[in-house]
Amino acid sequence: MKIKELEKCMLCPRNCGINRYKDLGYCKINSDLMISYYSLHMWEEPIISGSNGSGTIFFTNCNLKCIFCQNEQISHNNYGKVISLDRLKEIMLLLQDKGAHNINLVTPTPYVPLIANLLHNIKDKELKIPVIYNTSSYENRETIKMMNGLVDVYLADFKYFDNKLGEKYSKCFNYRETAINSIDEMYKQVSDIVIEDNLIKKGLIVRILVLPGEVEDAKSIIKYLYDKYDDKIIISIMNQYTPIKKLEYSNLNRKLSDEEYNSVVDYAYSIGVRNAFIQEGDTQEESFIPNFNINII
Repeated sequence: MKIKELEKCMLCPRNCGINRYKDLGYCKINSDLMISYYSLHMWEEPIISGSNGSGTIFFTNCNLKCIFCQNEQISHNNYGKVISLDRLKEIMLLLQDKGAHNINLVTPTPYVPLIANLLHNIKDKELKIPVIYNTSSYENRETIKMMNGLVDVYLADFKYFDNKLGEKYSKCFNYRETAINSIDEMYKQVSDIVIEDNLIKKGLIVRILVLPGEVEDAKSIIKYLYDKYDDKIIISIMNQYTPIKKLEYSNLNRKLSDEEYNSVVDYAYSIGVRNAFIQEGDTQEESFIPNFNINII
């Protein structure tokens, strides 16, 4: 049976409007369900990974396609395998059986109608652990609404406050407004944070990857989020930007300096942010980037 949302795809602000049963839009995804990797992942925020790991499922391709993406192999290069919804269900239940604290759906936006259909059938029945929606936040509000009642935790990027940076680095022209609307809908669905036994069960975490040379933009994002949500969400300030290939913008060809990162953290603290994660240690090493070749789907 065909899914109507895929016959004229408007799931993200690219608004391609193409029939994915016949053609490909910006994300290069047709009507098939395609994943690249799944595992018990230990490198998310501590309240997500816990002691057993997050049951992470990476979906193939992406509708944003940042030029600096550390997962370019799957976000740009179509690496992965077509699977059925029944196989996706098996993977979710397998990860649950292995002790995963949650099911973590990474870059699911182009697949939302398919994922929602599955979760309507299994959530709180066979699948009893929280579902995390791990996203770039570049999606239409109506797409997030399709996941209402199916997602327990939203793990959302806020990549750019200045839309000019979105144009430069992701070839999108309305990132800020889109992210603000998407995150607002996420918060309305899951509201205040629930943490039990040091694991998140419900709530919204917003990630800010601080880019080299773009410290002021990161500060603008933090100010917006704190003014809007106070400490009712968790802000995750990330220093792990890792250049993986030569890019046309020189600032993106180096790692973030300690001085840059510390200035962002200090700023967040100075305006009152207390509900936050910061990163320390070797998070800028390529070993933190998953090896998508080692998992047999």
